[in-house]
Amino acid sequence: MTSLEKQRVLVVGGSSGIGLAVAEQAAAEGAAVTIASRSADKLAEAARLIGGGVATAVLDTGDAGSVEAFLEASGAWDHIVISAAQTPSGPVRKLSLDDAKRAMESKFWGAYRIARAAEFAERGSLTFISGFLSERPSASSVLQGAINAALESLARGLALELSPVRVNAVSPGVIDTPLWSKMDEANRNAMFERIAGNLPAKTIGQPSDIANAVLFLMTTPFATGSTVRVDGGGAIG
Repeated sequence: MTSLEKQRVLVVGGSSGIGLAVAEQAAAEGAAVTIASRSADKLAEAARLIGGGVATAVLDTGDAGSVEAFLEASGAWDHIVISAAQTPSGPVRKLSLDDAKRAMESKFWGAYRIARAAEFAERGSLTFISGFLSERPSASSVLQGAINAALESLARGLALELSPVRVNAVSPGVIDTPLWSKMDEANRNAMFERIAGNLPAKTIGQPSDIANAVLFLMTTPFATGSTVRVDGGGAIG
């Protein structure tokens, strides 16, 4: 495994949840970390939590011009991780087309724009965060499964196009992140308990579990074109 010491790491969506956990672990390994998201306030709080001189950048991945300008000005990155997405969910016949387009725009096209515009160090890496619905669809989240599958396919193709830059995906299961914070705490805990009981791992995932997999891919020179599933066995249970 290679060292992240003084490596330039950009975490898009690094102000909360999985992205924040990735940024924290990369910084702890000595990387020069920049976190990016749309909210300056959330970035400031995340930077305070991470410490160690982490840099911040307000960035909307839906704005192609802003993405291109930021990446042109920032120079070559050793590693980029993309965790930012807002994806309205629901059955295909009930989810409005506008909401469906917004979901695809946020999670797939946002990642595509960054991959298209970014400059990487020769042995750099790009990692997408997808999701286990790509392999185990849900009748109420069909679009999310399709978007995740598209991201994983994009990673495999880019691993060829961008070689020797390494491109991979990490596919989480149900993770305890701020995504669920709008739920009543009792209902949320009951849901987590029910889901954990049905998983082979018998537990709900934490952001650090996904960050572990991301750092493995960043620091393993032989890993490219891969999707690492970290879902507690959700795809097989």
